[in-house]
Order: sequence, then C-alpha cells, then structure tokens
Amino acid sequence: MSKPEILLVRPIMPLIEDGLTKHFTLHKLAEVADEAVFFREVGPRIRGVAAGGAGKADRALIEKLPALEIIANFGVGYDGIDVKAAAERGIIVTNTPDVLTGEVADLALGLLLATVRQIPQVDRYLRAGKWLEKPYPLTATLRERKVGILGLGRIGKAIAERCAAFGLDIAYHGRSRQADVPYRYYDNLVAMARDVDVLMVVAPGGTATHHIVNAEVLEALGPDGILINVGRGTVVDEKALVAALRDRKILSAGLDVFEDEPRVPAELIAMDHVVLLPHVGSASVYTRNAMGQLVVDNLVSWFEGKGPKTPVAETPWPRN
Repeated sequence: MSKPEILLVRPIMPLIEDGLTKHFTLHKLAEVADEAVFFREVGPRIRGVAAGGAGKADRALIEKLPALEIIANFGVGYDGIDVKAAAERGIIVTNTPDVLTGEVADLALGLLLATVRQIPQVDRYLRAGKWLEKPYPLTATLRERKVGILGLGRIGKAIAERCAAFGLDIAYHGRSRQADVPYRYYDNLVAMARDVDVLMVVAPGGTATHHIVNAEVLEALGPDGILINVGRGTVVDEKALVAALRDRKILSAGLDVFEDEPRVPAELIAMDHVVLLPHVGSASVYTRNAMGQLVVDNLVSWFEGKGPKTPVAETPWPRN
C-alpha cells in the first residue's frame, strides 16, 4: 500500500524531515524545479502539508492541492495558514501548543527583567571598560509594577504565574472575561494600558489583532511604561512604537518579534534603551524538538485514522 504524499513547503528542522520521510512520501517544494509542472502532476496526490515559519500555506497553495486533508503547522502561532480557506474545504489545521508554553513564558520574564534592569546595556558597559571609570547609572525596577497581559491564553497564563511569583499585580485584556483566573479583566485595551506599568503582548497575529497596540495605547502606557512583545510583531504598530520610544512617551521596550521579520527597523536597532531578540521565544533544542515531533505526530495520527492531536480552534474538528 502506497504511503500518503506530504508536501513540505519550506526547509525545516531535520527531525521533522526525517520523521515525515519515515512515514510518508515526502515532497520538498524548495527542491522543485518547475512548480507549475509539480502542482499539475503531483499536486492532485498531495494529502498533507507541513508548514510553519517562512513556510506558509495561503489560499493560493491550498487551491492547488485538491486532495489536501491536513496542514500541520510548526509553531503555536498559525497566522501563516489561511484557516478560512482550509475550513471551507474541511481541511484540518494543527499547531504545536503546550510543548512551548513554559519556554516562551520563561523567555518573556527574562526579556522583562533584561529590559527593566538594562542587563544587555550593563553587560556592554562592563565590557567597554567603563566600570573602571564610574559605576553604571541606577536603573528602573520591577518593584511595585503592574503588568497588563494582552492575550491570556496558555502562554499568557504561564507568564501571569511567573509574574505572580515576582509579586507583581496582574491584569489582562482579551476578547472576553475568563471565569477561572484571579486577575483583573479589562474590556478596553487603552484603559488597561493606562492602569499598568508593563504591557505584555502575547496575542496572536492576524487581522483581528493587527496594530491594536497603537499610538493611543502607547500614550496611555505612559513615560514610565514598558512594552514587552513575545506574541506577534503585527500586533504592535511598529512606527508608532518607534515614535513613542524616540519621544520618550514610554520608558522602554523588549521585543522578540517584529512586523517584517527578520528585517528590524534601523531606528530600533540604533536605540540603546531597548532590548531586541531575534524571535527566539521557543528556540531551545529541547522545545524545538518537542514542537517538531508534534508536527510529525499530528500527521501520523491523522493518516492512521485517529484524528488530529492538536487542531486549532478554527479547524473543522471534531466532525459533526
């Protein structure tokens, strides 16, 4: 019996490629010489897609694959997948939640500490020999700060637990109040920004969240405010953020994500009072291996008739 045929949209970690090769007939789009010929001759046999990162699955790709049953995304965020187009055809979409929750939450707290206490700047100060001249200036503190979390999902909750361990007051904003959490809920993002000192962005990308952290929100955060973003770069209006930092309308920012990755605005790079990371929230060997294995497991489970392991909210599963 022939193996199901899977399309790998872009090169990905060896663990995934090896796992897919073991269980399926794997086609790598990056190695296709003529895409038009490929989609005409092989496209009708493709039943699964592995995507994630730079490997997107938009409507145009989905429409070229008439037998497609499932798209397995590498990453908890899946804004690179056209879930609407997939749902119209009854195509399953999966992601890799849970296995990266703790790693991203840890990174978020590390980024917050690094930003507030200026850890990268202090490190550069010492290495430049400036400590021999005089002590580093006093920094801001986490003490008595209030944290507002934008997006209280799995990762947001894990961040909240860690913030609570630091003795920080916590609030959150999302589409609706969550009955099972003890934190203060705001139905208005500007109002929450006005009442907190740290705005922690954990929201997913997409049209619903595009630029919701705008100039008005940053103005409300205020001159002692700190923005941390470990969600998606598109959630924050980057031009408004640059202006707010330049004009000292907020104190600082710690960013792991950007609007047009891997291109980071030169204005941000030139600023010494911000901390910038190259989207490394889940980037440990341990966690990336777990994420990669979940991509493989979702596809294997589906084609063994056991259903998807981690379908996204918009996907048509379970079937009626």
